Amino acid sequence: MKPEFIIIGGTGIGSRLAELPGPSIAVPTREGMVHGKVVQFAGKPVMVLQRHSAGHKTPPHRVNYKSFALCAKSLKVKGVFASAAVGSLVKEWGPGTLVACDDFLDDSSRQQTLFDREVIHRDFTHPFDPTLRKALLDSAAKLGLECQPQGTYLTGNGPRYETPAEIKMYASWGANLVGMTASTEAVLMREAMVPYACLAVVTNLAAGMSDGELNHGEVVDVMETRGPDVLRLFEAAIAEL
Repeated sequence: MKPEFIIIGGTGIGSRLAELPGPSIAVPTREGMVHGKVVQFAGKPVMVLQRHSAGHKTPPHRVNYKSFALCAKSLKVKGVFASAAVGSLVKEWGPGTLVACDDFLDDSSRQQTLFDREVIHRDFTHPFDPTLRKALLDSAAKLGLECQPQGTYLTGNGPRYETPAEIKMYASWGANLVGMTASTEAVLMREAMVPYACLAVVTNLAAGMSDGELNHGEVVDVMETRGPDVLRLFEAAIAEL
């Protein structure tokens, strides 16, 4: 059955999606094959993807973002929802905070585009799709899940974490969250004309904002704990649409 939506699961969510029952699917694109599964969310067929591949083996700067966007375009899905583990630049947004991102800053230097051979300019007044974001926020309210309605996501290249000086600079730019993936996905999905929304999950305060050092194990732990709520929210949002 043809998928109506795509969910891209990041750290701690991709593996959870892969455990759901459903047939495998492989979609060829000019940037390579995209492998996933088709599962049922709210009675609708949904393709689920692991952003970092099975076993969390692909680092953020090596993810084949172009193939994801081309896959979504070829399937003509109604929208793409993605999860993202992030550090918080807002002290009140501690671990476990959910944020429906509404804007981004990009400091990744990736320069990825689908338009290397033609001059096409896409509008980014609304970097994340307003209809999908509304579905997330309305669904969170119905489920009794607190979700911040706005948040500016800054993308670094990774795979390293940021320095305290970089975090201070990013805060001065207006960033609320820091991660390594969402703006790249948002750019390519917009170029492919596919509605895209990112649900960020805070796993830690950003570098220099707490006494301890950043630890990827703690990131995974928070995402594992919050995982069921993320999937419930995605399913409810898809039902809304």
